[in-house]
Order: sequence, then structure tokens, then C-alpha cells
Amino acid sequence: MIHLRDVQKSYSRGDQTVLACAVDRLDIESGEQVALIGRSGTGKTTVLHILAGILRPDRGEIDVAGARLDKLGEAARDNHRGRNIGMVYQTFNLLQPFTALENVLMGALFGRGAGGDAKERAAALLEKVGLGDRMHHRPGELSVGQVQRVAICRALINDPQLILMDEPLGNQDKATGGQVLDMMLQIASDNDKTVVMVTHDPGSAERMQRTVDLATLRGDTATSSGATSVETSR
Repeated sequence: MIHLRDVQKSYSRGDQTVLACAVDRLDIESGEQVALIGRSGTGKTTVLHILAGILRPDRGEIDVAGARLDKLGEAARDNHRGRNIGMVYQTFNLLQPFTALENVLMGALFGRGAGGDAKERAAALLEKVGLGDRMHHRPGELSVGQVQRVAICRALINDPQLILMDEPLGNQDKATGGQVLDMMLQIASDNDKTVVMVTHDPGSAERMQRTVDLATLRGDTATSSGATSVETSR
């Protein structure tokens, strides 16, 4: 599902070049649930955005869901993301003027999920996560946990192969958020979806099948052995 080789991304800051991330090698198989961890500055979100095709690295090979993203232009990467990748952001990024159902349907506009039955599928997803009686409520009328569930449904509406999550519990109560995350991981497991989650929260990481410490992948600190991978109890 995911194969990264010799990937680097840098930014210019004045007359300095700052290394944002460096990945010697990273492999994630189809159906795996993997947490990417690491101290601040190891490039967790940068790696996630590279996997999504939002960012293009300065060098390296990026094979995600059957496409070499490093060889695609911006429009082709956007199309690939819409068809194959679902994303759950830390702030969830729901559109406030629209209802929960309409926010889920927004996701269908950018991928394979658009079609005559999109509304029925969106409603079925919201029912599945316990929001059948809240689908016509706007984000401001929902709890943080309910907003998280809407964001998850939006990520799933196109039946993606890969789900990317950026600090999904960063802005909410850990107990409630953890229950929703468990629900998400169960849905992914039942449907053989691959999940990659960036997190600094040990409790979130423990919910995944495997943990990869990005600090070991940076070119300025890593050896050629690549990632430190830790199996969890899941």
C-alpha cells in the first residue's frame, strides 16, 4: 500500500534551509493500522501530507495505493487523493453553514463517491456511527465527539483504500475521542482499509497495530536500518 524510499522535504527560512522530513525507507502493507510518532520537528504532518499528495518532496520515491506520487503533477495527485484516500484532520475542517449530512456529501464531490446514491450512503454512514438523529444538525450544534464522527464519515464516503489521520484526538476529551477512534478503527478493519495516523498521544498510538518512530527516519539522526517499528497489542 505504501512504500517510501529516500524521501526528503526541506523549506527555506531566510538564507537557511530547514530539513522538514527525511525518510530512508517506510513500508506499510494493505490493511495495516500504523501510528507515526516522534518528537516535535521530526516531520510527522509533513510525511502525512506527502502520503496524501498534498506536498511533493524534493526527492525520493513515493508509491501510495498503486501510484508513484513523485511522478505525478498536482492535478493528478489531487485526483488520486480524491479517489483513493480519506483524510481526518486535527481540527476536522467541517464547513459550519452546512449540516452533518451535507458535510459528508462534500467529500463525495472529490472522488469516486459521487453519484445518485451518494446521499443514501452518507446517511447510512452517519447512522452507523450513531448520528442518525443528528444528520441535519450543523457543526455548531454538535459536540466535539459528534463532529469527529462526521469527519470520519466524510473520510469514508468515497470508500478509500487508505485513511490518513492527523492528531485526531488533539482537540477533545481523550476518553470520548478514544471511543470514537476505536469505532473508526473497527470500521476500517471490517472493510480491510489501511489506516495511518500521526499522533503524539501514547494512548492513541497503542490503539494501532504498529508504531513507527519517525525520529529514526530523519537523515540527520537515522542509521541505514530505517524505522523503529513496535508491535502493539491490537
